Amino acid sequence: MSRSLNFQLGLLHFAHLLMSADGKIDEQEKAMLERIRNEEEIPHTLYTYFLNVASRLSEQQSYRTGVERLNQCDEEEKLSAFVHLYRLAQADDRMDMKEVRFLLYSLKQTKIEFEDVMLSARLSGAGSVNQLHKRVA
Repeated sequence: MSRSLNFQLGLLHFAHLLMSADGKIDEQEKAMLERIRNEEEIPHTLYTYFLNVASRLSEQQSYRTGVERLNQCDEEEKLSAFVHLYRLAQADDRMDMKEVRFLLYSLKQTKIEFEDVMLSARLSGAGSVNQLHKRVA
């Protein structure tokens, strides 16, 4: 399924912010991002473009851009982005409080319900509420 450019770029902005939220980007997170990129068919050229643009943005600018991009998406795309972000946050087998805060604040800014993300994540096999509570550091 081909997603919109806003979805792909919004997801990339949020993914990179989430990956660096705990102060370290590990190999599991990099591998998960690669899987997400493959699942969503994000072209290498777009990813390279994103990395070039993102390297010149502050965290706040990147966050605002991610919010703006995702808010231009339909509800299904926004929900899908947050399921991917949830999977990404779990990639290193623990969720840092900074990652949890980032996800919750981002959900509020994009008007997506946490419960909807958890249900979709459960249905897609990405995790459960119990795993979230166990993994929060």
